[in-house]
Amino acid sequence: MGSVSLNMASSRRGGRRLSCLCSPALLNLLVLLSLLSTNLLALLAFLSPRSLPGPTTTAPSNLSAASYAISAQVAAIAREIDSSRLVPHRQADGSLTPELLLFLSPHALPLGRDARTGLTHMPASVAHACFRSPSTLAMLAAFTSYAPHAACPRNATLPHRLVSKGCEPLPRRRCLSRGPRAPLPASNMGLDNRRWVKPRHDHEFLIDDVLRLSSASSKIRIGFDVAGGAANFAARMRERGVTIVTSMLDNAGKPMNEFVAARGLFPLLLSPAHRFPFYDGVFDLVHVGTTALDEGGAPALGQAGTEEALEFFMFDVDRVLRVGGLLWIDSYMCHSEQRRQLVVRLILRFGYKKLKWVVGEKAGTGSAKAALYLSAVLQKPARS
Repeated sequence: MGSVSLNMASSRRGGRRLSCLCSPALLNLLVLLSLLSTNLLALLAFLSPRSLPGPTTTAPSNLSAASYAISAQVAAIAREIDSSRLVPHRQADGSLTPELLLFLSPHALPLGRDARTGLTHMPASVAHACFRSPSTLAMLAAFTSYAPHAACPRNATLPHRLVSKGCEPLPRRRCLSRGPRAPLPASNMGLDNRRWVKPRHDHEFLIDDVLRLSSASSKIRIGFDVAGGAANFAARMRERGVTIVTSMLDNAGKPMNEFVAARGLFPLLLSPAHRFPFYDGVFDLVHVGTTALDEGGAPALGQAGTEEALEFFMFDVDRVLRVGGLLWIDSYMCHSEQRRQLVVRLILRFGYKKLKWVVGEKAGTGSAKAALYLSAVLQKPARS
């Protein structure tokens, strides 16, 4: 028993020593010292100088390969634009207006040099396609010839001609718009209240028949009409509770955009050669008119009617159409069997489901080789 009592006493003395070493005051001091050392190391790491990667250096270890590749590509494009020196080269002969020079001049980055790309200035992101030909550049210079803070000059044909050549007329931004024009006549604007409502040809589909193809879970609510003219398609769809955005060009001096807006519809000044300014998969329906397939990609690329231009156009249509949405190719006229096979081959490449498909000849052509009409309603599939 005595030995047991001695061990217990020894244990009590050890416990007192342990409680002395682990007192609350000492623990608080250790915690405070650890916090101070951690914050000091973080501050030193933040303030230490870093070597910024140049355009030709290898990707750092803490930057992913994909992110570094994108940054290097952006820097290469910006350096190419800067090395071409389009604006200074044209500035000496006075062919560009001060407003256009102000718009195209590179602007300094607000935070200085970018660490990833090495850029200090950002060039203008638009209007570079206007430098492809002297005639297009001359039209852009005429479009930007105006007095700042005064009334904008009225020229309805210049925007149409610039957009058709892939040159977006954006630089006119410091002039005051004029008042409305005279009342727009509906007689010569292509107004049609019967199309898509009453059958006229075997290759023309009716709106009600196409709307019945969509299920209850994939109801058509919003759509896009490419090269829609006077927006007759949008007007008929509005009667059925569907909102349609219509792209068009003002041709032959007709203010089609103003006419469409006067009908209470949504106009969009856009050439089929341009990339559609919409996010991916936003439309339930894309309606492609008679001439859109021939015009798609042609003015900007300079290759009207080629397979490449048509392919670029179809990929952009596929991009803005949601999964399960409908692509309506409406009465596309193929001038030859070879052209029809090319269009069909391209459409089948996307794997769309055929809901309606009709090919018919144009009546009254009076020629040995009659023109063919292609009409189709296709459904976009889900892709893994």
